[in-house]
Amino acid sequence: QVHLVESGGGSVQAGGSLKLSCAASGLVFSRCAMGWFRQAPGKEREFVAAISWGGARTNYADSVKGRFTISRDNAKNTVYLQISNLKPEDTAVYSCAADRTEWAPRPQVRESEYDYWGKGTQVTVSS
Repeated sequence: QVHLVESGGGSVQAGGSLKLSCAASGLVFSRCAMGWFRQAPGKEREFVAAISWGGARTNYADSVKGRFTISRDNAKNTVYLQISNLKPEDTAVYSCAADRTEWAPRPQVRESEYDYWGKGTQVTVSS
């Protein structure tokens, strides 16, 4: 059974930083692309960032480019999201997701491409 567990969320002031982690188990992590998504209150879940199985390819939503960095440590079965220069509009529940397609050439941006999801971690940014 696949488990994805996020951590690292919290409450910060605008301009602050956080590093989110997502620990994976139950899948061959090093073969799977991973993604981060977020859902703000009253809004649909949206794509944030994704990384290929080996870490060579990444994708970012335009709204976070230059402020967020996705990375992974395959030895630790963990994917990270470094979020910097936070804005109040970044307030959301951040969830990681795994694409079970092994060795996918490109990390996906669509929710429908991901098969496993964590429960999320709350990030709250105050102005």
